[in-house]
Amino acid sequence: MTLKPSIGIGIIGTGFARKTQVPAFRASAGARVVSIASAHLANAESAASEFDIGHFTDDWRELIARDDVDLVSIVTPPVTHLEMTLAALDAGKAVLCEKPMAMNSRESELMKTRASEVGILALVDHELRFLPARTRMREIVMSGEIGHVYHANLLFRADSRADVSRPWNWWSNMAAGGGALGAIGSHGVDAFRWLLGTEISQVCAQLATHVRQRPEKETGEMRPVTTDDQANLSFRFADGEFTNGTTGTMSISVVESGRPEHCVEVFGSAGALKVEGNRLFRANAGAGDWRPVNVDQGELAHGMSDNEWSRGLTTFSAAIINALRQGATAIDGAASFEDGHQTQLVLDGARASSEKGCWETLE
Repeated sequence: MTLKPSIGIGIIGTGFARKTQVPAFRASAGARVVSIASAHLANAESAASEFDIGHFTDDWRELIARDDVDLVSIVTPPVTHLEMTLAALDAGKAVLCEKPMAMNSRESELMKTRASEVGILALVDHELRFLPARTRMREIVMSGEIGHVYHANLLFRADSRADVSRPWNWWSNMAAGGGALGAIGSHGVDAFRWLLGTEISQVCAQLATHVRQRPEKETGEMRPVTTDDQANLSFRFADGEFTNGTTGTMSISVVESGRPEHCVEVFGSAGALKVEGNRLFRANAGAGDWRPVNVDQGELAHGMSDNEWSRGLTTFSAAIINALRQGATAIDGAASFEDGHQTQLVLDGARASSEKGCWETLE
């Protein structure tokens, strides 16, 4: 097989992307970040200067139209994902779309359908699937070693938005797709679906907004926050090879002080597994305690913070570039647009459940 010499990448967004996608792709063999776009030209110019990117613009359409862009990485608020994704696919460009994939399942359905019609690589950035500890966790679950799965649990606790003086931005705006459920809950739902190899059939959710207003950055005027900063969810999973009557819970908060926590647990009839960050633990039934499981920590691209997101993205980015160099239209283990759509159905169900105060049955 003849590999394409290199893959040109255009990145839309200079916030989160500056700390994640840009350094991750720069560390991937055969990758070239050739263009970066931002709604604010000064931000695009600054990022281009910092990373020696040859082209910058405040018009994302200009980036997509470039002949040297093979992959468009969309790292912008969810409200923009549909338009940008469809434009990129129509231009014959592969797409990596940040999560949550869309504003709702109607949009994700359109994105999924267009990607299928075009027949090009289209992925959602669920980089935690490529974290070695989680990959090994899934292998153990799928091997049947912990038996029938009784329950799965996810805890995410941080105080990144506990400061009431933190300025209002798109993350505070439901109309832009902000909020904890989309930002963190999308990762959690995808993790459950992938780890257990089944779908979520029912969801019951309680969404809360504890910091209800924030100051405008420029004027200091207080604006209402319309997004959730805490989400508590319960799930029922469809019956599958290792699930039967399996339940799940998820607790997410970005306003809880103390030590940050990010933990995924799967409890089965013969034992349990737990991932904290990039550390994997196992408990056999009746053992009474967890014991560590040795796993490779994975690579870390230069310039990235050392955490589970960065190590997962370092591996994922390299896999994307390798797939594109080979002309592949899918990557084993990566979250496709179909996966993104299924996750979006759960997020929509969670919001409906919170509004109605009842369980929602999913399609």
